Amino acid sequence: MAKTLGDFIAEARRQIQEIDADSLEDWSRGRDDLLLVDVREPEEFQAGHLPGAILVPRGTLEAAADPGTRHRHPLLCDARCRPVVLYCASGGRSALAARTLQDMGFEEVYSLAGGMDVWEAEGFPVEE
Repeated sequence: MAKTLGDFIAEARRQIQEIDADSLEDWSRGRDDLLLVDVREPEEFQAGHLPGAILVPRGTLEAAADPGTRHRHPLLCDARCRPVVLYCASGGRSALAARTLQDMGFEEVYSLAGGMDVWEAEGFPVEE
């Protein structure tokens, strides 16, 4: 039987760690080594993103995280031993992205449960 997108996301969620919005808000105030990565598309990022986040669209993640490519993102490449929290609109793309970074050797990776939808619903700050 062929897998659906939902199957891939569910499988990824079983293999990663998710963080809730309240915990991430606490971390963002108390962990200087935290890297926030928005894996949405540029237009989504421009409409509003978590304060201090960098943009690495899901479609470019592997190249951005690989120090051996010309498309590498220096902040992401240097974060292999730092806590990295990925997020998207609802948590699906970030779950897949978290699984990918784990496979690439990143040691402490999280996906924001519920993504921007939950972050904004909880009233946490957004940058434009």
